[in-house]
Amino acid sequence: MNRTIFLPLIILLFISTACTESTIQIVESPHDLTFDYLPKTWDEGIPLGNGMLGALIWEKEGKLRFSLDRADLWDLRPMENLQTDKWKFSWVYDQWKNDNYREVQEQFDIPYDRLPAPTKIPAGALEFNLKKYGKVNSVNLHLQQAISEITWEDGKRMQSFVHASEPIGWFRFVGFDDDFKPVLVPPAYQGKETEKEAINSLSGQNLQRLGYTQGKVEKTSNSITYTQQGWGGFTYQIHVSWKKDDSGLVGCWSISSDYPGWEKKPVAKTVVSKNEESLFVDAFKTHETWWSEYWSRSGVKLPDSLLEKQWYLEMYKFGSAARADAPPIALQAVWTADNGKIPPWKGDFHHDLNTQLSYWPAYSGNHMDLEVGYINWLWKYRDTFKKYTKEFYGTNGLNVPGVTTLDGIPMGGWIQYSFGPTVSAWLGHHFYLHWQYTMDRNFLEEKAYPWIKDVAIYFDELSVKNKNGIRGLPLSSSPEIFNNSRKAWFDEITNYDLALIRWTFTKAAELAIELGKKEEADKWSQILSEWPEFAIDPKEGLMFSKSLKYFESHRHFSHLMAIHPLGLIDYENGAHDQKVISNTIKNLDEKGPEHWTGYSYSWEGNLKARAMDGEGAAQALRIFAEAFCLPNSFHVNGDQSGKGYSGMTYRPFTLEGNFAFASGINEMLLQSHTGIVHIFPAVPADWKNISFGNLRTVGAFLVSAQKEQGDLSFVSIVSEKGGKFKMKNPFSSNEIKTDKKIHAVDGILEIDMEAGEKVVLEMKRNP
Repeated sequence: MNRTIFLPLIILLFISTACTESTIQIVESPHDLTFDYLPKTWDEGIPLGNGMLGALIWEKEGKLRFSLDRADLWDLRPMENLQTDKWKFSWVYDQWKNDNYREVQEQFDIPYDRLPAPTKIPAGALEFNLKKYGKVNSVNLHLQQAISEITWEDGKRMQSFVHASEPIGWFRFVGFDDDFKPVLVPPAYQGKETEKEAINSLSGQNLQRLGYTQGKVEKTSNSITYTQQGWGGFTYQIHVSWKKDDSGLVGCWSISSDYPGWEKKPVAKTVVSKNEESLFVDAFKTHETWWSEYWSRSGVKLPDSLLEKQWYLEMYKFGSAARADAPPIALQAVWTADNGKIPPWKGDFHHDLNTQLSYWPAYSGNHMDLEVGYINWLWKYRDTFKKYTKEFYGTNGLNVPGVTTLDGIPMGGWIQYSFGPTVSAWLGHHFYLHWQYTMDRNFLEEKAYPWIKDVAIYFDELSVKNKNGIRGLPLSSSPEIFNNSRKAWFDEITNYDLALIRWTFTKAAELAIELGKKEEADKWSQILSEWPEFAIDPKEGLMFSKSLKYFESHRHFSHLMAIHPLGLIDYENGAHDQKVISNTIKNLDEKGPEHWTGYSYSWEGNLKARAMDGEGAAQALRIFAEAFCLPNSFHVNGDQSGKGYSGMTYRPFTLEGNFAFASGINEMLLQSHTGIVHIFPAVPADWKNISFGNLRTVGAFLVSAQKEQGDLSFVSIVSEKGGKFKMKNPFSSNEIKTDKKIHAVDGILEIDMEAGEKVVLEMKRNP
């Protein structure tokens, strides 16, 4: 029986021993990005990254360009419009009630577009003049080793990587002239604007509007240092150094940042100086080791090569964009726009969907070590969020601004979402998932329950009761229905807000019971009973609110949060929930995708997988990969295919759609959100040969499984923490071969496992 799930890893470990002093052996994979040209725009560049540093490799005006980025390069000047006595939810309510909402828009929304900062900022670029070096033969991104390689027709070659665990990037050029060397190109913070000013957050404002004095460039014969002053004492430094050796031109670069009050770390020049005497090969070996371990965490094998390749591309980007000690994945992560402008939507942290979707694949994808960076950041700024809650909402407890800076400060924008009343609940969902997928008891006690409890306290104080004792919110919303109009606030609770509120009190009670806090659990359960049930149309399923059906195509499936990701309405709950899910999805499809963006298709893939619709899930994810991604796999919101998958055809690059795609594949292969594991719950009927390895489930179990010619070959389970493993029987009978005692109850297999124990189940075969 063939149980080899991780063939790429086996190849990688073997090849690594074949490296000589000056060469490395490249491992090719069918999942690699491969072109016969250099990309001509920044957003199609070859992406490299390590969660803090990033680079995009492309061609600009005959020069090979490395667009450089660092995750914490931010202009953190405060939004002046948020420092007034109007910055109160009660004031917003009064303007809304008095039909004076234009005043709110002018106070909170318009400044987000008009003001250039706060914002993420780009670092700079390295350029290498290619004009006399002939035609490029191939451009590759080798995913297994996270290295980019370019070859020229005459045999010249370039290799580059951003080190996986060190704050440094490397490059090597072989076969070039002795005078070939990099040029450092700073962002144009000063100078004449190259085009008419755009005053909106989508297309981005010119960098000159930040008002910086242009930074200082210092050169030696083999190094360049660039130091840039930003707002409020912020500085960053880029340093690049290079040398000639027998293997060609070898260099490394780094970026450092500093802001008053931040922890002091070595500047870029110091980082490079400590590494520049190392061999390119030696640096690559430790980099390769990190990625080898990363890819060993999970893997999939699908009969659809497009979906399989896209999954690996998404997981590559996740490994490049997330770290435990780095900021969360922002809109463009470590690949800020290199076009002379502030990035789309200021490259900020959008918590009305974007950050949340970006971490969906971490849980079942078995990358909790990287997901924790999101949790760490949220917890770090918990006091900041509580201060915001007290000042804006006037309550105790915890809410989070829907749009924030690097340090958790609100930025404004469409305030129904940037100051939305239930943001902290969706973020709390990630605290709950971290507990469920790790079974880390300390995390439960110290972070998961305290966060969710604080959110429950806030909802309790914010809510209002009607004459029948039913709770609601003073104003409710549903991203991003009616965009930024007065109608985007509802005087009745929306299914979006209600789902997050009901989920919060449900889980607060559940976790309180887990921790032996019965009195608190009873309190949360009592409050839960005072909230209304969901607004459901008998034919069309979930509505926006009790008086508003899902009446037109919309990009954000906010009305169906109760189905996915929260699972309050679930297929396993029986006929009632199944009908609601079926009607909701049918209505979603009938209203069509005219106003969908790429992430809508990714989300639909997850949604249809939860509805056990394998064909529908695969189709949605295939459309995403074919129509909403650039050649380098970046998700760009609008339909790029011209096939009418959406009326949205614009091209801002964001990442949440990419990562939600990977989650959709995982949901097709394995589900465990109810506590019962389902193997291949939502795969197309014609997927006869399929496998996955080390996908993670609720309860901290790692599961691998394989189908051959339509028959399940085996299921392997490893328990990290011990406990009862429950699985819907995936075999065609109860005749199962295993060394472990199994209890079968109503089609559910139960196995008591010890921490670290592995159990393999196979179908008994007749001799």
